[in-house]
Amino acid sequence: MGKLNILIVLFLLFGFLACDKNIEKVSEPLPALSVKGKDFVDASESIVRLEGVSFADPDKLEREGRWDERIFQEARDWGSNVIRFAIHPYTWRYRGSEAYLEMLDQGVEWATQNELYVIIDWHSIGNMVSDVYPHFNYATSWKETLQFWQLIAERYKGNTTVALYELFNEPTAQGAYLTWESWRPVMEELIDSIDVIDPAKIKLVAGMNWAYLLDEVLQDPVARPNVAYVSHPYPQKREQPWEDAWESDFGHLAEHYPIVATEFGFVIEGERGEHIPVIGDEEYGQAIIDFFDERGISYTLWCFDPLWSPAVFEDWDFNLSRQGAFFKGVMERNR
Repeated sequence: MGKLNILIVLFLLFGFLACDKNIEKVSEPLPALSVKGKDFVDASESIVRLEGVSFADPDKLEREGRWDERIFQEARDWGSNVIRFAIHPYTWRYRGSEAYLEMLDQGVEWATQNELYVIIDWHSIGNMVSDVYPHFNYATSWKETLQFWQLIAERYKGNTTVALYELFNEPTAQGAYLTWESWRPVMEELIDSIDVIDPAKIKLVAGMNWAYLLDEVLQDPVARPNVAYVSHPYPQKREQPWEDAWESDFGHLAEHYPIVATEFGFVIEGERGEHIPVIGDEEYGQAIIDFFDERGISYTLWCFDPLWSPAVFEDWDFNLSRQGAFFKGVMERNR
C-alpha cells in the first residue's frame, strides 16, 4: 500500500474513533457518599451538604414529554447538587419494572452529566404495617416494596450518582395502628434486604405523621449503618413561631445524625394548590432555610414542576411561582 493510501486510512480511522468517542461519551462518576456521625461525607471525608429539588414522578414527566436533560440542567443552574425521583407504586406497577428502570437509567445519566446526586424515593403514603393507604396511587405492600428495592439495589449497585434510597415516602397511621416502635423494625428489615446486595447506599428513613416527627429516634434509632433521617416540615405542621417546635420535633436530631428534608415548600393563599396544607409565604421560607442552615440539614424542595403543588414553576418555560422565586434566590446565593 502506498504512503498516501496509508495516510488516508489512518486519517479515516482516527476520524471514526473520534466520532465514536463522542457517541459513546461516558460521564465521570460522582464521588461516593456515606454517613459519618451527623454528616454526609465523600471518599476524602469532606463534609457534603445536599441542597436540591424534588422532581415529579419520572413517569409523569415522560408522558408529558418533559423527561429530558433540560430539567436536569435547570436544577443544576439553580445551584442543586442533588435531585429526588418520586416513584409512585401505581406508576411503577402499570409501566412495568423493566421499562421504568430503562427510563431511570437515562435520568441517572443526565444527573451524572450535570453533577447531581440522585435520591430514589418510593413515593408511597400510608400504613404498610396495617395495609391502609389514602389513595390507589400510593398503595403498596411489603412484598412489592421489598421487590422494588431489591431490583433498584441490583440495578444501581456501584453507581455513585444514585447515592440515597428513600425507603418509604410518608408513613401515616390512616386511622390504624402505626408507631415508631412498630415502624422502625420494618425499616431495619428492608435495609437488611438491600444491604445483602449493596451496603454502600445511604438509606433514608422517614419519621411519623406524614414523614414529619423524628422525636423518638434519638432514644430508639434505626440500628443499622449508613442511615439518615427524613422530615417534611411544611408550614401547617406547627403554628408560629415555628422554631421551638421544629427543634423538638426533628431539629435536635441533626446533632447526632444527618437529616434530609426531602419535601417542604409553600403556596400563597389564593394560588393553585392552596387546598393542601402548605399555605405560607416568604416568612416561612426564610425561617425554614435559616433553620436548615444553622443545623446543616440537607434538603430537596418540593416540587420542581408547574403542576404538582407547591410548584416552583408556572409553566415549562420555567417562569417562577412565588415560592420558586424565593427558593431559587436562596440556592443561587448559596452556590
